[in-house]
Amino acid sequence: MLDSGAPLTVHHDIDMKVIIPLAGKGTRLRPHTHITPKPMLRIAGKPVMDYVMDDVKRLGDVEQVIYITGHLKEKVEAHARDDIGLPAVFVEQQVQDGTAGAVNLARPYVDQPVLIIFVDTIFDADLSIVHDTDADGIIWTKEVEDYQRFGVVVTDADGNMTRIVEKPKDPISKRANIGLYYVRNWKLLYEGIDHVLAQPPNKGEFYLTDAFQYMIDKGAKIRVIDVQGWYDAGQIETLIDTNRVMLEKGRARRPASLDAGARLVDPVYVEEGARITNSTVGPNVSVAAGTVIDGSEVRDTMIGANCRLTNCELRNSVIGDHVTLDGMRGSVTVGDHSEVRAAPRG
Repeated sequence: MLDSGAPLTVHHDIDMKVIIPLAGKGTRLRPHTHITPKPMLRIAGKPVMDYVMDDVKRLGDVEQVIYITGHLKEKVEAHARDDIGLPAVFVEQQVQDGTAGAVNLARPYVDQPVLIIFVDTIFDADLSIVHDTDADGIIWTKEVEDYQRFGVVVTDADGNMTRIVEKPKDPISKRANIGLYYVRNWKLLYEGIDHVLAQPPNKGEFYLTDAFQYMIDKGAKIRVIDVQGWYDAGQIETLIDTNRVMLEKGRARRPASLDAGARLVDPVYVEEGARITNSTVGPNVSVAAGTVIDGSEVRDTMIGANCRLTNCELRNSVIGDHVTLDGMRGSVTVGDHSEVRAAPRG
């Protein structure tokens, strides 16, 4: 019930669909992405894509999610159905021809405004603003110093996008495109995609951002909004750093009890069923259930389920599920079902 003295906020009553392109192979995260889709890698115990999808669920008016799948599509479909739970349809992108090609595959299902989200990053953004915009679209950005690595968005004096430039040499803008978009004028978007697909590919791909440029050239107004935070999960180094950030931002947890000789240095995420003996774990370590760590020192590391680490000194490492490490020192990247022993057996 509204307090009679409270200001009343009026939201546009809109339904929308959500397009999630996730067909990529995640080559920069191998060996982990050989058997786990990149958006399903776990950060602080939670799949990367679930951070984003939790925000989508909170919107409350999503009619359907259209997943554009490819690499390991069966695992993506099972996770979307069993764990995310929103009404979903799955379309396979058999040819990796770029982001415009991916969004084009969703066309048969799009008959209303759409959110388009690339779920290999985590962001702090208030998606509810889509209820209140009268713009043709919204593109979310994050100001960065290393702007040469990204597509950057140039705005006019009113904060609307005028153009997007891939990896600029000059600092025309530091507002990086983070892969999060809302398009109210979906018909013009697909007109733009048709235009892009009719041109020669750009470095072998068809870019969705070129379709946004088409929309602007046709007079569309696309608002540019900065997110509070943007955390990359696209390569090993940034995966580890994003794990640290999520632990610091509230994802940390300690087990209900600890064995003698176990020392945790906060922040850590340790699931029930993990066992730590005679070891120092943390800071910035996540440990999944079933893993045993003995006689080791571990920091700034992500460890999967059902692993066994003995006499190790690890930092800046990513370890998959069902891994045995003995006597390892330094930084390692080890995929699932592996065994590495630096010390002799026995």
